[in-house]
Amino acid sequence: MARAISAELNRPRFVLNPAAIIVVCAVGLTILGLTILFSASAAFAQGPYYYLSKQLMGVAIAAVVCYVTSRVNLDYSRRYVMVVAVVTGVLLILVLVPHLGISVKGSRRWLGVGPLRLQVSEFAKLAMVFCLAHYLAINQTRIDEFKRGYLMPIGIILGFAGLIVLEPDFGTAALVVAVGMLLLFLAGAKWRYILPTVAAVVLAFGVMVSNNPNRLRRLTAFLDVEGNKQGGTYQLYQALAAFAAGGTDGVGLGQGRQQLNYLPEAHTDFILAVVAEEMGLWFTMGIVVVFTVIFIAGIIHLRRAPNLFQFLLVAGCLLMICLQAIINLGVVTGIFPTKGMSLPFISAGLSNLLLMAMLIGIIINTQRAWPLTGLSKNRRSMREVLA
Repeated sequence: MARAISAELNRPRFVLNPAAIIVVCAVGLTILGLTILFSASAAFAQGPYYYLSKQLMGVAIAAVVCYVTSRVNLDYSRRYVMVVAVVTGVLLILVLVPHLGISVKGSRRWLGVGPLRLQVSEFAKLAMVFCLAHYLAINQTRIDEFKRGYLMPIGIILGFAGLIVLEPDFGTAALVVAVGMLLLFLAGAKWRYILPTVAAVVLAFGVMVSNNPNRLRRLTAFLDVEGNKQGGTYQLYQALAAFAAGGTDGVGLGQGRQQLNYLPEAHTDFILAVVAEEMGLWFTMGIVVVFTVIFIAGIIHLRRAPNLFQFLLVAGCLLMICLQAIINLGVVTGIFPTKGMSLPFISAGLSNLLLMAMLIGIIINTQRAWPLTGLSKNRRSMREVLA
């Protein structure tokens, strides 16, 4: 009997790891993004290879970033949580400084030199998750306390979100708040604290939108897409036209018309409309299914987390990917008001691509660490039994 158990312990196991499924899905979406990007940039004055070559270079850099992130000791990195918080805060402030922050369409969101631009708020998403996960982990026994268990974490969330709002970037700030509140809930915060805070945040966003003429105009135009198709909802109207033209089977790769100077930002925020027109409804629904698979696989993967910090860190990574995808899908299909937010892994853009690489790198990191932790404990306990 002992020999049989020992042989079972030493037998190699070929179990499909949920984290590996997430990686495969991410790679597949990235390849799709490169393919559609080539088609979506066909009418650009720079040529069809301009954005494709930039994205290919970005993918190469992202692969290196993903590898480095996958090799970092997550528990050791917690020593630098204050450095991460301070550096991120300083960068978010520098974005607002004239002649340092790069302004595009009335928003200061970028820092860069020459042609290289990085959107700081993208990396602030991960910084918030990292800092919040660390704080909640070291205060997990005090999560029921109002000050240490609730006010301090809310301060972390609103600190990052507040600096992003000043750019202004309401959509990214809302995403940061949503992920932060969900992590707070997962850590065990009380509903009687969470619900009033969510209501207050929604009210505050409503007041800020009402006091911002451009965003208020965009919201009111969204309520009547047809009547404002030559103004505030032109982009959304063209995206819906792309869905209608594509039907179920699509017009064929490279045969779409909307990206031919009809649909603005076809290669970034509205790239899903190009997918819908050229590849059809079924392929578009396939993308939704892939993101659903990523979420389900992530939930399964989280069950093996060895401690609260790593659980919250990976949960935050998963929520950042999936909630951002939901927002983009909702905007392109007219469910949500128009908001510039990339579709993860598919849209063009270096900053979001690097962020996604870091998020996937963290998941790969835990894929390597968590099974080894659980396996070593199981083998140790079984050997104690055999002894």
